[in-house]
Amino acid sequence: MAANEQQIYTVSRLNGEVRHLLESQLGRIWLSGEISNLIMASSGHWYLTLKDNYSQVRCAMFRGKNQQVRFRPANGQQVLVRANLSVYEPRGDYQLIIDSMQPAGDGLLAQQFEALKMKLAAEGLFSMEHKQALPQHVRRIGVITSPTGAAVRDVLHVLNRRDPSLEVVIYPTQVQGDAAIGQIANAIRLANARNEVDVLLLTRGGGSLEDLWCFNSETVAREIFASHLPIVSAVGHEVDTSISDYAADVRAPTPSAGAELLSGDRQDKQLRLKQLLLRLQQSWAHYRLNSQQQLKNLEFRLQRQDPQRQLQLLTQRFDEQQLRLTNAMQQLLNRHNNKLQRLDGCLSAQHPKHQLNYSQQQLNHLQHKLQQLIQAKLAHADNRMKRAAHSLQSVSPLATLSRGYSISKGRDDRVITSAATVQLGDEMKTLLKQGVVYSEITKIEP
Repeated sequence: MAANEQQIYTVSRLNGEVRHLLESQLGRIWLSGEISNLIMASSGHWYLTLKDNYSQVRCAMFRGKNQQVRFRPANGQQVLVRANLSVYEPRGDYQLIIDSMQPAGDGLLAQQFEALKMKLAAEGLFSMEHKQALPQHVRRIGVITSPTGAAVRDVLHVLNRRDPSLEVVIYPTQVQGDAAIGQIANAIRLANARNEVDVLLLTRGGGSLEDLWCFNSETVAREIFASHLPIVSAVGHEVDTSISDYAADVRAPTPSAGAELLSGDRQDKQLRLKQLLLRLQQSWAHYRLNSQQQLKNLEFRLQRQDPQRQLQLLTQRFDEQQLRLTNAMQQLLNRHNNKLQRLDGCLSAQHPKHQLNYSQQQLNHLQHKLQQLIQAKLAHADNRMKRAAHSLQSVSPLATLSRGYSISKGRDDRVITSAATVQLGDEMKTLLKQGVVYSEITKIEP
């Protein structure tokens, strides 16, 4: 197929389409992980990475949301977050936009409870239109509970006191632990298959959220919803609320209250009124859940179209660019500092003081060398002078005089070398080795 016949994406369009798919398909999720690379930007936004032993994902939590966090997050801390999956389009990286954060641990079960409640409510499992009315005349009651617990004793005691004619069928099951989920679901299916009772009472005594967790199972909730037998949920104390309470046709605050609700006596009208009140409360709770779900859906749609979302993206990009600019400026400053240090070293090496020291050293060296040369020249000249003096001494007339000879000079102080140069009566002086003798010429012999 030719290129002009294909749908050609730009990079920006591709990232936008991927962001739209992720946000529309997955929406809001719950995620637990360890915090790393936490950055609290000057804009007030938080940027971090959530990781486990095998993977990691980038996250952002903007200032309007992180101000609601009631603890100070830190690297290495395990947290539970609620976030929307999105894409940071400038880089093409997918990330989580966090709107809620709390420490992992005890809060995890509570968040899972709320998440499952919202999910099942959205599917209509808690809707009043699906609730079955309790039979007017109950003859046989099925009780799904532990056969050795305090709840079954309380139920049997109340039923025996209020209406001893009622028959009771106990469907034994565990009411705590992971194995209890499958056993409770099987007991509901078994009771529906046998169809031997008029109504089912699902019950156990009070406990912690973890103890009652099997009644917060999606499997149990769906079995309750699918049951053709009416089910009364009486789990825990009055303050305890479980998913099975919302999925059941009627909720009783305690096991004893559930037994009283199913057993008729003089107070039947009062119990009926209580039942209607409970159903009204449930209806209001379901209406509120549905309204909250609709509000969250509208908030999510608004968030996708809200200019603030674009502003957050731009702010995130600004923070990222600011960090990059800070790093680049720091690197530039480091390079200039290194260059300045090198130039300072070169300048120090060229300082006049160093030059003067070097010149002084050169001058001292040359002076020393000149002195050596002068001394050598003087020694050489002295040697030559000595040799010349010796040579001169060997031909000097004074040396001749020292051997007994003498030198005669005339009146003009010229050396007399011939008798023809003098006349009788001339005066002459004779130089001896020691002293001078003056005489007058009295006789001349040629």
